[in-house]
Amino acid sequence: MKKSVLIIGSGIGGLSTALRLLSKGYDVKVYEKEKMIGGKTNQLVHPPFTFDLTASILMNREVYEEVFHDANLDYKDFIEFIKVDPTYRSFYPDGTFYDFTRDLVSLIKTLESISTEDAIGYMKFLSEVYERYIIANDHFLHQSFENAMDFFKPSSLINASKTKAFSTSHQLISEYIKDEKLQEFLSYQSLYVGISPYEGPSIYTLVPVISQLYGLWHLKGGMYSFIKALEKAIYSFGGVIETNFSVNEIIISNGKAIGIKSTKNETIFADIIISNADFPYTMDTLLKSDTHKGKYKTSKLVDLKYTCSTFIIYLGLKKKYPQLSVHNLYLNVDFKKNIDSAFTGHLPTNPSLYIYCPTRVDNSMIASDGECISIVARVPNLFFRNIAWNEKTIKFMRNNILSALKNISGLEDIEEDIIYENYLTPQNLKDSFNAYGGAAFGLSPTLTQTNYFRPHFMSSYVKNLYFVGSSVHPGPGVSIVLLSSKLVVQEILRNDS
Repeated sequence: MKKSVLIIGSGIGGLSTALRLLSKGYDVKVYEKEKMIGGKTNQLVHPPFTFDLTASILMNREVYEEVFHDANLDYKDFIEFIKVDPTYRSFYPDGTFYDFTRDLVSLIKTLESISTEDAIGYMKFLSEVYERYIIANDHFLHQSFENAMDFFKPSSLINASKTKAFSTSHQLISEYIKDEKLQEFLSYQSLYVGISPYEGPSIYTLVPVISQLYGLWHLKGGMYSFIKALEKAIYSFGGVIETNFSVNEIIISNGKAIGIKSTKNETIFADIIISNADFPYTMDTLLKSDTHKGKYKTSKLVDLKYTCSTFIIYLGLKKKYPQLSVHNLYLNVDFKKNIDSAFTGHLPTNPSLYIYCPTRVDNSMIASDGECISIVARVPNLFFRNIAWNEKTIKFMRNNILSALKNISGLEDIEEDIIYENYLTPQNLKDSFNAYGGAAFGLSPTLTQTNYFRPHFMSSYVKNLYFVGSSVHPGPGVSIVLLSSKLVVQEILRNDS
């Protein structure tokens, strides 16, 4: 008889886990509180414009393909990749910009235009971090660490020391590269996992290095097309996805998770419960007894470290902006001060920005001759209670961001071309997606909150209860969450064997 599985939340972790388990013969149902599936990996549609709500940078293409491969499906029947090159266009307040391309000859020419010394340093930096990435990928990212000895055995500790993670990202970058513009370009990308390059461990320099060595991709139709592909595959296996179903409680009986209860007091039972809701939210809200929370009691959750949050402006423009690539950075004056503000409870006055313009390569996201762009600034999470996300705060951020955009040559008139405008705030992340404290990436992946020290896939206090998502091992980011899906399924299969 098939074992039944209930998954709370239809984020990318929940859906990929559902597909993998369905393909292994489990009876799987997914419950989502919103009317649209996808969690934070969602979509904003305002004809003729289509925007990815949050996630937009596709690294590690193979892990996207692997979800379908694990289900004995051909990914080509579900998604279409578009190569992105240059991977980034990086703009600066003095009017200069650099293209960082996958082509080594072009890249070297760009670096040599800065300085030969930094061109050499950049190559050495890539080599150093690539070596660390191979160690991390082989020995940590693909290991579950459910048991202490999996991590504390001598071989793991030796490999952990080889990653040299005790320096910060900026410190490591500065060892190899002297030019401030290059330092800022590489440092900024630590923010993709919600940590500061001046405080977070240097292992996250692997983010720009993976982009450079393996390239970036765009999914035709945007990142949400992956969600739709997972939905289609889930239905092909007979899986069930129910929206507008808000879970209020995970039901525990005799130390076992046996079902869920909705806010409307509907009760559904299953053999296995998996929460794709943000882990701290699950502990705080969905488990009612401290006995079942273990060390993650509500009183202890506030002592953990959380990632920063994000503020996003979505602009529908009436004309094309060829000055932009798909992925762009604007690295503003007072770079460190304004990056630090997201982690010290202040709004940046001169924000550095990530600018996403998918319509440079994907006409399916727009039904006119204009452009869709999303502009992302990192801001404090809601644990800093001095900031209220009201109309005044949004206007402050909007004006500062547009002021920065206008410093890019060719974008001086951008405000005149806006025909649609919308925003995403930390409060939206909390209210719509149960992001604990409005943190964009969940628990911060600090050294004391990573690998064995990060929340595990399997509850130590409740049988048949599992977790998947950005706040559990291996950490935040879409491609890493897809790895967490793979690992949690391995744990379930191992426990059922």
